[in-house]
Amino acid sequence: MLGSGMGSFWCLSDCCNAGVKTALLETHSEMGSTEILEKETSESLSNGTSSNIEAAKRLAKRLYQLDRFKRSDVAKHLGKNNEFSKLVAEEYLKFFDFTGMTLDQSLRYFFKAFSLVGETQERERVLIHFSNRYFYCNPDTIASQDGVHCLTCAMMLLNTDLHGHNIGKKMTCQEFIANLQGVNEGGDFSKDLLKALYNSIKNEKLEWAVDDEEKKKSPTEGTDEKANGTHPKTISRIGSTTNPFLDIPHDPNAAVYKSGFLARKIHADMDGKKTPRGKRGWKTFYAVLKGTVLYLQKDEYKPEKALSEEDLKNAVSVHHALASKAIDYEKKPNVLKLKTADWRVLLFQAQSAEEMQGWINKINCVAAVFSAPPFPAAIGSQKKFSRPLLPATTTKLSQEEQLKSHESKLKQITTELAEHRSYPPDKKVKAKEIDEYRLKDHYLEFEMELLSCKNKKQYRGSAVSFLEARWALRRAVAGPEENPL
Repeated sequence: MLGSGMGSFWCLSDCCNAGVKTALLETHSEMGSTEILEKETSESLSNGTSSNIEAAKRLAKRLYQLDRFKRSDVAKHLGKNNEFSKLVAEEYLKFFDFTGMTLDQSLRYFFKAFSLVGETQERERVLIHFSNRYFYCNPDTIASQDGVHCLTCAMMLLNTDLHGHNIGKKMTCQEFIANLQGVNEGGDFSKDLLKALYNSIKNEKLEWAVDDEEKKKSPTEGTDEKANGTHPKTISRIGSTTNPFLDIPHDPNAAVYKSGFLARKIHADMDGKKTPRGKRGWKTFYAVLKGTVLYLQKDEYKPEKALSEEDLKNAVSVHHALASKAIDYEKKPNVLKLKTADWRVLLFQAQSAEEMQGWINKINCVAAVFSAPPFPAAIGSQKKFSRPLLPATTTKLSQEEQLKSHESKLKQITTELAEHRSYPPDKKVKAKEIDEYRLKDHYLEFEMELLSCKNKKQYRGSAVSFLEARWALRRAVAGPEENPL
């Protein structure tokens, strides 16, 4: 019995030697695995990099052979957020030769070996490792590793749309092709390739292997949903994680755009769900906007100091994010609101109105300049709205191309919002359909705010503000000392 593939994800690998121990010891495998791995861990930590590689090879081999590991253990080790797990994943993928195979054939072959379970970001890392390996085996088939990963994500979403629990019309081949226009290094994928992938997924859904224990469960226990850790009517999207930092690569050499003390309050969790009262309190951090990550640290920033686990946990990605003055929050002065790609909402109090505006400018400029164009969402059903996928990788577009992309997207959103509002739902329809209408309206309105410059005082530095985008690019080259805005 196999578990169904139900989502698509986007993420990174972080560098830290301490992760060797974490990757080896955090296991849910059979009795005896932990004791053996503890010995391997001490050896790898004491003997340096070469020993780490050897330890990674040993662990990868045991995972592939399921030597005291279950199929559900594999993804947990391949998808952890540290350098050692990256080594393990690279070694594990070497057991798979995808040469001469199509992308869908390779993905099916890969899924036969293990269960793609775990947190969204963990599963996404596994798919990135798969994409890298496929590109290595077939360098002339698709233009880049990013292109492979884009198609992999698209297939996962298509699988959900065609074989999941969606209500209404399924995505057509024409829609699938249209959704992927312009995302292959700025160009289009071959239509013949996309048609072949579409027909493959339509005729046979993507599935991965499950443990023997899962096979014994009755069909009513929902193997598909449990294998994914999702509700049957929920689609996991790129960037849908409680820690946006995990969606992006940690670049120790990234430019520092702004730093200073900020008090933070978590207002809404992923997908805009209200944060429980006990978790909404204000807490002061030393904030550092480095690259596309807003790090929230206990102490002042020191370039030579390694990030702690707590620093990584508190970090926030600003890709596709929008910062604005929190005009609806009056309990404290100088408060800005940050809405992230996964629709979390965080409030930050600055020490002055000038500092608040400075943070708004910098965050929006970084998001405008470095956010990659969104991937399409699964839109096969008009009744079920899904937000587009927002990759956390840095855009590969030039400065001019990035501007054109933003302007084109703004025109598209403007038209789509007008069309959407011209056909409001009938008052007699089900409440669920009204909720879907409101969700799409909310999303389109938010994108309008993100992309337009109609309110320059509040959204200064937004996506189509070309002058500020140009300054931000210069800032990345010149370093953090000069204030470009």
